[in-house]
Amino acid sequence: MGENKRRPLFPVIMIAVGLVIFIGAVASIFLLSNPQDPPVANNQEPGIPFPQVQRVDLATAKKAYDDGTAVFVDVRGQQYYQNGHIPGAKSIPLNQLEDRLVELNQDDWIILYCT
Repeated sequence: MGENKRRPLFPVIMIAVGLVIFIGAVASIFLLSNPQDPPVANNQEPGIPFPQVQRVDLATAKKAYDDGTAVFVDVRGQQYYQNGHIPGAKSIPLNQLEDRLVELNQDDWIILYCT
């Protein structure tokens, strides 16, 4: 008699949102900045990829998720997305992002993530 154990969803969400630093970098590269954009932090720490790109901190991303004020896009491959993703997140693998930007409303606050 084996028990059916499900992984708690909260840790998966927190890990995914924790990687928002990378997401902010990619999002800023592809999307236009607007003076009314949500709050972000510009991380100038050495070793951080794309240091000139503004990042969304974890607390802000979590609040945006809870409030439904941002669109989350999982930029991992389809297999990884199918294994687990933020509920409601859209799957657009990073290597397809540029070609599929038309699927996103540029007036939305878009947060890309990977784990």
